[in-house]
Amino acid sequence: MASDARIAKLLSHIAACHTAVLPGERLPLYAGAHHIGYLRPALAARLAEISPRVTVLAHKVLLNEAALPQLNELAAAAGIPTRAEDFDVRETADGPALAVLDRGALPDFGVIGVGVHLNGIVRRADGVHVWVGKRAANKKLDPGKLDHLVAGGVPAGYTPFQALVKESEEEAALPEAMAVHARLVGTFRYDMERPEGLRRDLIHAYDLELPESFTPEPVDGEVESFSLWPLPRVLEVLSTTDEFKFNVTLVLIDLLLREGLITGDNAETLRRALAA
Repeated sequence: MASDARIAKLLSHIAACHTAVLPGERLPLYAGAHHIGYLRPALAARLAEISPRVTVLAHKVLLNEAALPQLNELAAAAGIPTRAEDFDVRETADGPALAVLDRGALPDFGVIGVGVHLNGIVRRADGVHVWVGKRAANKKLDPGKLDHLVAGGVPAGYTPFQALVKESEEEAALPEAMAVHARLVGTFRYDMERPEGLRRDLIHAYDLELPESFTPEPVDGEVESFSLWPLPRVLEVLSTTDEFKFNVTLVLIDLLLREGLITGDNAETLRRALAA
């Protein structure tokens, strides 16, 4: 059973993902009747200077709905760094796609981002293990942090499951024939202030039972190495350090709860925090 101090550390990981107060200092961004994001006033004013289709009012910003196809052009004109990967723009995470926006501009526009995370689970005679990746040192965001076997954003036009299968091959040399057996185990939503801006994320978490014979390999440079950890070690590091990437903590805490490594009142406290 984890100590009170260690449970408090796990709770702090969850709380760290819910630091944004909305709208706060930001202005809600509407495309026609669709509330698609949040803008800081300075960026809202800059966009209004760039395009007559952007109107800044006292309590919100209006984008002419006909200008939705020009979101990337607006972002580029405002000097926002891009990543050459479009994401769907939606009013709600499960709503219809209204437009696309470069992944690098999502935090500036406060647009919902959807991602996938995969628990690569190996059940050995000596207990349950999970594959842990170490992010490359040259990553722009969270370099060197510990990560999942597979994790990534859902590009425009993809379903979460399609994105998971694609990322599995690209990040960890996990073949499609194995990846398609992944099972959705939960979703996690949060609004978070980050150095890159506002993260309004929805994470789809999956479990995949893997044979002991499988060893992942870094492919695309996102991860520099993989290690197979027993779950008690995951709990130890999660409950005493900040070594794991911020949103990975949510998915791993959920896994530890489901696998029974945290029980009783502590488990209920953590479940309530994850569901908040």
